Amino acid sequence: MRKSQNSETDFPWWLLILVGIGSYLFWRVLSDDLYAQVLQTLSKGIGITLFVTFVGFGMAASLGLLLALAAGSRFVVIRQCARLYIELVRGIPIIVLLLYVAFALAPALVELWNWLAGSLGLEPLRNRDFSLLWRAIIALTIAYSAFLAEVFRAGLASVEEGQIEAAEALGLSRWHRFRFVIFPQAFRVILPPLGNDFVAMVKDSSLVSVLGVADITQLGKVTAAGNFRYFETYNVVALVYLTMTITLSLGLRKLETRLRQGCGR
Repeated sequence: MRKSQNSETDFPWWLLILVGIGSYLFWRVLSDDLYAQVLQTLSKGIGITLFVTFVGFGMAASLGLLLALAAGSRFVVIRQCARLYIELVRGIPIIVLLLYVAFALAPALVELWNWLAGSLGLEPLRNRDFSLLWRAIIALTIAYSAFLAEVFRAGLASVEEGQIEAAEALGLSRWHRFRFVIFPQAFRVILPPLGNDFVAMVKDSSLVSVLGVADITQLGKVTAAGNFRYFETYNVVALVYLTMTITLSLGLRKLETRLRQGCGR
C-alpha cells in the first residue's frame, strides 16, 4: 500500500527557494547603494508595523475571546448580540472598515467625548488629537476580533464535555473550570489558526498606509515616488515583509511541535 503523503515530513524545498531569493536580495542590499539607502529608509517604519501588529492583535485576541464566550452564553440576548457583531464585521472588507473607523467612527467618538466633557467640565478634544495610528489600530482590532472569535469558539467547543463535567463535579467554579481545564486544552487547537491570523495581521498592517501612517509600506510608496526606482524599492519592501512573516511562521511551527511533543509525553 502506498504511504500517505505528509507535508511535515517533506524536505522544505520551499524554504530553500525562499532563502535563495532572500539571500540574493540581501546581497543586493549589501552591494548596491540604492538598495541600502531604501532599506535604511524603510527601517524607520518597522517599529510602526510591529507596534500596530502586536497591539492590534493583542486587543483583537482579547475582544475575540470575549465574543467567543458571549456566543456560548446561557442568555439568548448576549448570544445574538455576539453573533450579530461577528457576522457584521466579517462581511465588511478590512480597508472599508479602516476608512469607516478613521473618518466616520473616530469623529463621532470625538463628538461624543466633547458632549460628555461639556457636561462634566472636562477638556474637549479635536479630531486631530485622535491620531491616525490609533484609528488604524482600532479598525484592525475590530476586524480581526470577529475572525478570532470564531477561532476561539471552535477551540472551546473542541474540549470534551466529560472534562467539563468532571471539573464541575470536583467543585471548581466557572472561572477555575475555564482557566485550568477548558482553555489549556483548547489552546492547543487554537494555536495554529491563531498563529496564521497573527502572520496575516503583519501583512494587513500595511493597510494603515492608506491613512498615511508611516509604516513600511507608506515609506516604500514615498521612497518610490521620490526616486522613481519602483522595482528596487518594492523589492526591498517585499524582502522586509517576507523576512518578518517567514521568521514568525517558523517560530510558530516550532512552538506547535513542542506543544505536540509535550502532549505525547
